[in-house]
Amino acid sequence: MSFYDGLFDRAGLRNWCDQNSDGAPLSMADLLAKAKGQTADQPSEVLPFPSLDELNRSCEQISQTRDLTASIEKGFLAAKSALKFVLDPVTQPLSWMLDGALWLFTATPWWIMIPLLVGLTWQVSRSCGVTLFVALAFLFLGVIDHLEVALQTLSIIFVCTGLSVLLGVPVGIAMSRSKGLQSLAIPILDLLQTLPTFVYLIPLIFLFSVTEAKLYGIAIILYAIVPVIRLTDLGIRLVDRDVIEAADAFGMTRRQKLWGVELPLALPNIMAGINQTIMMSLAMVVIASLVSAPGLGVLVLRGIRNLELGVGIVAGVGIVLLAVMLDRTSKAALSRIHKHHAPH
Repeated sequence: MSFYDGLFDRAGLRNWCDQNSDGAPLSMADLLAKAKGQTADQPSEVLPFPSLDELNRSCEQISQTRDLTASIEKGFLAAKSALKFVLDPVTQPLSWMLDGALWLFTATPWWIMIPLLVGLTWQVSRSCGVTLFVALAFLFLGVIDHLEVALQTLSIIFVCTGLSVLLGVPVGIAMSRSKGLQSLAIPILDLLQTLPTFVYLIPLIFLFSVTEAKLYGIAIILYAIVPVIRLTDLGIRLVDRDVIEAADAFGMTRRQKLWGVELPLALPNIMAGINQTIMMSLAMVVIASLVSAPGLGVLVLRGIRNLELGVGIVAGVGIVLLAVMLDRTSKAALSRIHKHHAPH
């Protein structure tokens, strides 16, 4: 007998609780116990927590936890058609961009692509050490036959990071100008930042086919966009008020202040946010291999599934090399910005 039977009896709810009690579906525990000729009741605690399942044992009119999860799933499936109708055309360009970048990085001959990437590294970092490290890292990946999958991963990071910056910086600017928008956006950003990475994939799998690149693209962008939004907002809010007042005294418009004063002074913080976005994109690319994202993550997944230790470790080393390359390059660019904005 459940602990809360007497509570419902004293409240005069017994008749209501027993309505249609015969039609209630049995749980798996009940079915197994019935098959064995036993009851599913377990020795009750002195004062069990009044959870849905515990209350349901005394009053079957109260839904169980499995009813709650089932209703969430039914609600999502009911809205699936409408969501897909709206999201499909909006997100289709993301698939085209990811597929195009993947084709470009893999179809271009290595003797063109690698010098271009090394040259881009030098252009961004202006560091001989970082540029040499990137060149040697690509050479190592080529020697161990992991260059193609590394370039696949890199193409996804370029697209997703680029879109995260294009979307995140304007949102951060808008947040810095509106306390109401900031109050609304912060809980959403907290949710995106703390939600487990695998959970991002669950609703997307229901909405899109696993063969569509936008499935993993959306998951990566949602996961990686948070730092650039937060640090853009923070950087603009930290701009010295005296500088803003001086700009006002010169008669600068809001747009002129934004482009001529606020963004240049907030650039170190924005670049730090971009650095974190790159790292989070790389982390999510590995998880996204579960839903057909190509690249080094596929080899890591293969190593786990087939217990191929060497395959998983070598792919992991490749991911580390990509992470270090991207991190050192972005930090060298950030260092250049700090030197440029440092007082002389």
